Amino acid sequence: MALRIDILTIFPRMLDGVLGESILKRAQQAGLVDFRCINLRDYATGAHLTVDDRPYGGGPGMVMKPEPVFKAVEDLRGPDTQVLLMTPQGATFKQATAQRLAAETHLLIICGHYEGVDERIREALVDLEISIGDYVLTNGVIAAAVVADAVVRLLPGALGGEGATDDESFTTGLLEYPQYTRPPVFRGMAVPDILTNGNHGEIARWRQKQAQARTRVRRPDLLDNPPGQSGPPPAN
Repeated sequence: MALRIDILTIFPRMLDGVLGESILKRAQQAGLVDFRCINLRDYATGAHLTVDDRPYGGGPGMVMKPEPVFKAVEDLRGPDTQVLLMTPQGATFKQATAQRLAAETHLLIICGHYEGVDERIREALVDLEISIGDYVLTNGVIAAAVVADAVVRLLPGALGGEGATDDESFTTGLLEYPQYTRPPVFRGMAVPDILTNGNHGEIARWRQKQAQARTRVRRPDLLDNPPGQSGPPPAN
């Protein structure tokens, strides 16, 4: 059964290029995932199909109205749906979160826009709030694409072979070891001899040491947070 990913946004065309290329395209063609980009304005009412309004209490910008989002989620949500909200206030997205979401059957991603969404959306509809980093984007569509990519590539068969993601950065709790390919020497820089001697046991030990050393220097925080620690639990 294909993983269904619905992305609810007022800018669905922003996803055309991302979802129609590379691994995401092949995963769809192979029947591993079913993407649906839903225009939130399809659930809005009135002559102008308004989806935002000024915030109560004053302040700059606009806030996403609850009515269209509630209508959309209630229409699209099934018994096994996980509703995600892309927001800078969410738990930081990690590999363990992607692994957990890849085991679901239906993800419904709400993309925040403008100054965010009416708080009642978060309180009543959302299972998990996600942030892809400590910065602010123009809207949640780009963030939703990041989540979709990280999740889909973990689906069995998406990368063409079992175990293809086993040694990647963050999957094991370490950054990935250095990788090399041909030519063996390029501009005076040589591939380490150990990688060309054919001794797979020695190669495995070298890679493990390199991954540990690289993680210790570049991301020592990962050594204190083993795989599976992916931030706070779902909101509901």
